[in-house]
Amino acid sequence: MNVSALLTSAGINMGLCVLFLSLYSILRKQPGNVSVYFGRRLVQEHIKHRDSFSFDRIVPSPSWIKKAWECTEDEIMSVAGLDTVVFLRIIIFSMRIFSVAAVICIFVVLPLNYFGQEMHHKHIPSESLDVFTIGNVIQGSKWLWVHCLALYIISFSACILLYFEYKKIAKMRLSYISRSPPNPSLFTVLVRAIPRSAEDSFSDAVQTFFTKYHGSSYLSHQIIYRCGKVQKLMNKAEKIYNKFVDLKVTTTCHASVSSRIRCGLCGGTSESIKIYHSVNEYKKRDLDQLDSNIKPKECASAFVFFKTQYAAVVASHVLQSSNPMVWVTDLAPEPHDVYWSNLWIPYRQLWLRQIATLLAAIVFMLLFIFPVTFVQGLTQLEQLQQMFPFLKSILKKTFVSQLVTGYLPSVILQLFFNVVPPVMMLFSAFEGFISHSGRKKSACCRVLYFTIWNVFFVNVIWICH
Repeated sequence: MNVSALLTSAGINMGLCVLFLSLYSILRKQPGNVSVYFGRRLVQEHIKHRDSFSFDRIVPSPSWIKKAWECTEDEIMSVAGLDTVVFLRIIIFSMRIFSVAAVICIFVVLPLNYFGQEMHHKHIPSESLDVFTIGNVIQGSKWLWVHCLALYIISFSACILLYFEYKKIAKMRLSYISRSPPNPSLFTVLVRAIPRSAEDSFSDAVQTFFTKYHGSSYLSHQIIYRCGKVQKLMNKAEKIYNKFVDLKVTTTCHASVSSRIRCGLCGGTSESIKIYHSVNEYKKRDLDQLDSNIKPKECASAFVFFKTQYAAVVASHVLQSSNPMVWVTDLAPEPHDVYWSNLWIPYRQLWLRQIATLLAAIVFMLLFIFPVTFVQGLTQLEQLQQMFPFLKSILKKTFVSQLVTGYLPSVILQLFFNVVPPVMMLFSAFEGFISHSGRKKSACCRVLYFTIWNVFFVNVIWICH
């Protein structure tokens, strides 16, 4: 790949960015999209929008970018919460690191690499990108220490900026928690791997255990019941059964009334009342038997509630038993964050799931080398012409060659990478995380490792080869 191909790729990406920003600027002005882009503002301020046509509605305007840039962190926090502020600060932190690295590399490292050995340089747009890498420096050169110095400066700058950024975010989080109302999840502990007892149920075991060891701070508990698809089907079957029994009782009563002499007060006989009572008793007996059959099954997990937040934190970090595989405690996730289908998984089974998930992720990463290798082959016109001889005449054109070598590989690689997050989410769900946020965090870490391996190391191996 040469510099012109890189500039072509950058130009296409910038053009698409401007196009999408323009579309957003136009769509946000349309009356039909007001509830989409300004829903919160409409609810809070009771704004009524007008549907009258104006020329300004079909012309993109950059004024919203200036307003978004001038928005303070307090305003963002009041509208979207602390997570949005932290996310924006991460983006700003990344831009700062990139700015430091860009200044050092452009003005120090790139000139050193470009003039690393005596050679006749072409016009810069026609130059290959290899002349800007460390591979262009003469072996054994005395200027290689500049690369190490640049790396140390960038790393030191990143550590300093990360320290101040983390300190700022920690203060914001403490302030946010202190101002927020008490969250019930902060007083709740999730207990798993409750030992099974032949005499007591899980609920009685939890109450006995925490009353004995945390009697001064223990408040109450709630056992978790396993309610899967079979349970839902049985609940529906119970409702249908109730309807059929009611219909049967009604039909029996009408038949008995019509076939016998009616009395003057209620229109029925004593025999019809006996039949009704016998059918009603039959219905109650069957319902009791059905309730006993479809009773939800208790899981070896429970939510335990404490009187103080400090007691909940202590209980979640203290080893509750000499056997670390029983009475396992963790701070409970928020109600909307609980991943209920993983709470019934036996705790002893989790390490097997973790090993299986790790092996599956490694196999998936290794198999993904093949599409990455194919994409890297697109950057070499010679190999592409050998694979597809009928494209030689088209690939000889300057713009087409720049598009193929500079932009097409990144597009294809990005399309392949769209498959990675859903697969990693499946791996994290199988691993047994008890919260949606924990599952997403694990999937994000796997995607990061996957990207580092397939984009960085595989590219280095390909270049060296």
